[in-house]
Amino acid sequence: MDTASAATSTTAIVPAKNHYVVLDGLRGVASLMVVAFHLFEPFSQGDATKQIINHGYLAVDFFFMLSGFVIAYAYDERWNRMTQWEFYKRRLIRLQPMVIMGSLIGAALFYFQTGPAFPLIAGTPVWKMLLVMVVGCTLLPLPISMDIRGWQEMHPLDGPAWSLFFEYIANILYAVGLRKLSKTALSIFVFLAALLLVQLVVFGDRGDVIGGWSLDATQLHIGFARLLFPFFAGILLCRLGARIQLKSAFGVASLLLIVALSLPRFGGTDHHWMNGVYEALCVIVVFPLVVAVGAGEKRVDGLSIRVARFFGDLSFPLYITHYPLIYIYTGWVVRSNPTGAQGIVPALLVAVAAIAIAYASLKLYDEPVRRWLSKKFLQQTV
Repeated sequence: MDTASAATSTTAIVPAKNHYVVLDGLRGVASLMVVAFHLFEPFSQGDATKQIINHGYLAVDFFFMLSGFVIAYAYDERWNRMTQWEFYKRRLIRLQPMVIMGSLIGAALFYFQTGPAFPLIAGTPVWKMLLVMVVGCTLLPLPISMDIRGWQEMHPLDGPAWSLFFEYIANILYAVGLRKLSKTALSIFVFLAALLLVQLVVFGDRGDVIGGWSLDATQLHIGFARLLFPFFAGILLCRLGARIQLKSAFGVASLLLIVALSLPRFGGTDHHWMNGVYEALCVIVVFPLVVAVGAGEKRVDGLSIRVARFFGDLSFPLYITHYPLIYIYTGWVVRSNPTGAQGIVPALLVAVAAIAIAYASLKLYDEPVRRWLSKKFLQQTV
């Protein structure tokens, strides 16, 4: 794989090094679950016990673990011939083009989302929206005072971009020093990060990991608790050689992931800690198992591998571009109060449109742009 091809693969790994297609596919499955979760979410009216695909938000924590695994596999052995700046360039080329696209799509659809669900949109002047768009293209987080929607998001044009902000922080932490940790030291760090996660979900007020998208102390606490364990546990899994070889690995791992994200909330409204225990077990036990199963698949061809490759290619564009459509859909649900049956056809149309936009963005923009940037800015010998 040449440098340009490596930069346009879903993992952007070193040339001549096979990458884990099933892990790519699992990222795609998780992205589809995120879209489904967001389509069901408006009907819960803020009641977590009514949410269908109840734990769909845990897909973000799964993304962090996959990213840690992939980063370790792609870059751990390259630091003797690669500078930090070269690493940062590769990560920017891999992620930033679609971050920009997500912000542009969010700006283009912003005023179509006006309604009671988003009280600040109607009073937001165009210049302010465009300023937010430009800042969104850089992925710098906006303070709550710059909110233009009413949800206090650090990226109010494209909400899911908050997780990319934390992804960049994890990449920086890895590059500046944590990559040098021995397996023992990294294991201790991961254990402490697990305690931080358990403290949040089991002993916190909510009993879940929901949050991380606002620039205040509470939300930053949630964001870092969600980031540190899965990302660095993914690195540790890779370094420990965690691989489980199973027949039909993609199907088995996908089923485990879908079930984990779909189970109803535990403990109702009175026993939040029960749901916290479940979510901690998902992130600390189930997700590493799913990653190990996905990493154990050695095949490079076959129907399941081709399906995994397709969904892997689509995963990031779908995740980062679908939410402006969800804003419109959410606004319609809040405004019209449809029944679940009445929402099925519009939800399917949104899902199809989101997939179409993601695929078009991938083929017509993301891959060509990354290929050009790779040829222009990356060292050909790394």
